[in-house]
Amino acid sequence: MTQMLPSLAAPLKIGTRGSPLALAQAHETRDRLMAAFDLPQGAFEIVVIKTTGDRVLDRPLKEIGGKGLFTREIEDALLSGGIDIAVHSMKDMPVAQPEGLLLDTYLPREDVRDAFVSPAVARLADLPQGATVGSSSLRRRAQLKARRPDLQLVEFRGNVQTRMKKLQDGVAVATFLAMAGLNRLGMADVARSAIAPEEMLPAVAQGAIGIERRASDDRAARMLAAIHHRETGERLAAERAYLAALDGSCETPIAGLAVIEGGSIWLRGEILRPDGSESITGEIRGPIADGAAMGESLARDLLAQAPKGFFDWR
Repeated sequence: MTQMLPSLAAPLKIGTRGSPLALAQAHETRDRLMAAFDLPQGAFEIVVIKTTGDRVLDRPLKEIGGKGLFTREIEDALLSGGIDIAVHSMKDMPVAQPEGLLLDTYLPREDVRDAFVSPAVARLADLPQGATVGSSSLRRRAQLKARRPDLQLVEFRGNVQTRMKKLQDGVAVATFLAMAGLNRLGMADVARSAIAPEEMLPAVAQGAIGIERRASDDRAARMLAAIHHRETGERLAAERAYLAALDGSCETPIAGLAVIEGGSIWLRGEILRPDGSESITGEIRGPIADGAAMGESLARDLLAQAPKGFFDWR
C-alpha cells in the first residue's frame, strides 16, 4: 500500500560504497522506497563514497583498523548532511554508531550461508590435503583451521570479480563469499555449494542490509519506517547484542546466528582462537522480545567457558 509522502523538495541522497554489491543494495533500498511512496527514480540520488577499506586492499583489515574501515567516511557524510541515509552490509557494521546517528531499519534478510567457490572442487569436504584457500575473514580462517588444519590460507580481499580473477590466476584453489551477496548480484551460480550453518556458522548479521540515518531527520525516519522488516530487526537485535557483549571486531573470530521459530528465537554462537586451535560454542532459546537480553546472556556464557589464556592473542 502506498504511504503518505513526507516533504521531498530535493532528491533523497542515498550514500553507499561503490562496489557492484554495495550499489545493488543501494538500488534495492531506493526501489523499495519508490514502491512504498509511489515515487519516480528521480526523487533519489545514489551517492558513491570511497572508504578506507575500499582503497587499501593489500593488507588485512585487522592491520588497518577493523570494521569501521567500511563505514567511517559514509557516516561522516551522513553527519555533515552530504547524504540523507546510508546503506550498509550489516556484517561490516560496528555495534555502536557515532553520536547523532541511528541504525534502526533493515531490509528482508537474504540467505545467511557462506558460499564455497572453486573452479575445480565441488565442496569444502572435497578439498585436497594441503590445498591453498583464500579468505580475508578472520572468522572463516579460524573455522577452516579448526576443521582442516592441513589447509594453507592466504589473504584474499576485493569484490566478487576481483576474487574470481584470483582463483582463475591460481592464487588459491578455493575461496568463500556470502550467498546473500551472490544472490543480490544475480550470481548464485558462482557458488559450487552453500555451506550449512551447522558446518560453518556465519558472521553476525550476514545477509542483512541496514539503513542508517541522522537521529534528528524526521523525514528519513518516516520514510524508512515504511520499508523496515520487523523479523530481520528482531533477529539482529539478538545477534548484535551478543556481538557487543563479546566486544566483537574484525580482530575477533566470532560467529552467530539467530533464527525465529514460531514465537521464539534460537541464537547460536561460536568464538574461536584465530589459529583455530580452540573454539567455544553455545546456544539459547527464548521469547522474541527477549532477543537482546538473550544475546548478552549467550555472550556471558561463552566468555565464562573460555579457558585461561583463551584471549591472550587480543
